[in-house]
Amino acid sequence: MQIAFVGLGKMGGNMVRRLRRDDHDVVAYDRDADLAASLAEETGARAVSSLEDLVAGLEAPRHVWVMVPHGDPTISTVQALGKLLSKGDVIIDGGNSRWSEDAARAEELSGAGIHYLDVGTSGGVWGLDVGYCMMVGGPSEAVETLSPVLDSLAPETSEKSRHVIGERGWEHVGGSGSGHYVKMVHNGIEYGMMQAFAEGFALLHKNNPELDLARVAHLWEQGSVVRSWLNELSARAFEQEGTGLDALQPWVDDSGEGRWTIEAALDESVPLPVITASLYSRFASRTEDDYGSKVLAALRNQFGGHAVKRND
Repeated sequence: MQIAFVGLGKMGGNMVRRLRRDDHDVVAYDRDADLAASLAEETGARAVSSLEDLVAGLEAPRHVWVMVPHGDPTISTVQALGKLLSKGDVIIDGGNSRWSEDAARAEELSGAGIHYLDVGTSGGVWGLDVGYCMMVGGPSEAVETLSPVLDSLAPETSEKSRHVIGERGWEHVGGSGSGHYVKMVHNGIEYGMMQAFAEGFALLHKNNPELDLARVAHLWEQGSVVRSWLNELSARAFEQEGTGLDALQPWVDDSGEGRWTIEAALDESVPLPVITASLYSRFASRTEDDYGSKVLAALRNQFGGHAVKRND
C-alpha cells in the first residue's frame, strides 16, 4: 500500500522502517531534511522536501500519517494538509493529541470530503521489532482502506485475544476521538503502574541498599503476579544504570495525557485516586531528591526513549 509519513522522529521513523519491511510504498517528510534523506537511503522510502511534494507524490486516494508533537505542531500540519488534499483522501493522526479536539477536526475536514482518523499508538522505541498497539477512531470506510498499513504496524495478536480482535493487534474502537480517548486512559493506567513499581523498588532499596534490584525484577518474572513488560524494563534499567541509579536525577516529566485522564474523570465523576497520586508524584519529583523518581525516570527512558537528566 502507498502511504506518506509526516514526522520521522523516534516513533515515526521506526514506523516507516517497519512498513518498508513489508514493501509498502512510503513517502517520507520531516522538517529536518537530512533526517528524511537518511531514512530514505536506509529504507528505500521516498524522501520529499515539502508537504506539497508529499501530496504530489501520492496517488488518490491518498493516506497521510502525521507523527508530530501534539498541540500546535499537529494542528498546523493537519490544517496545511487539509488545504492540499482532495475528496476521498485520509489524514491519520497517530500522535498523542487530545481526544476532545478530534471531533472538531474531523468535522472540519469532512467539509472537503477528507477523512480523519485518530490512532492512539503505543509501543515506544520497541515498536519497530515488537509492533505497535493501535487504538483507532474514525469512520469505518477510512479504517478499512488503511487496514493493510495497520496490519503491518501491529504485532500478531496473542492466542488468548485472537478470537476477540482478530489476527493483528489493532482495533477500531469507535468514532472520531475514541482512539485518542482509549490511548489517553491507557497512559493514565501506565502512570499508576509505573508509580507502584517505583515505590516498591524504593522501599526495597531503602531497607537494603546492597540488594541487587535487577535480580529481584528478574525473579518476579518467574510466575509472579506482578510479572509484566514494565517489570522487565525495570530489570533492564537496573542492569544498565546500577541499583543505585546514581547517574540519574530524580526528575520525571509528564506528556500531558495523565492530566487529561484526570480532567476527563472529573467531568464523569469517576474517582481515580491512584492515577491522580501518580501524577502528583511526578510534580514532586521536580523539587525533591527521591529514589522512586529515579526509577520512574529510568522506566520512561526504557520504553519510550524519553530523556533523563543525568548528574554531571
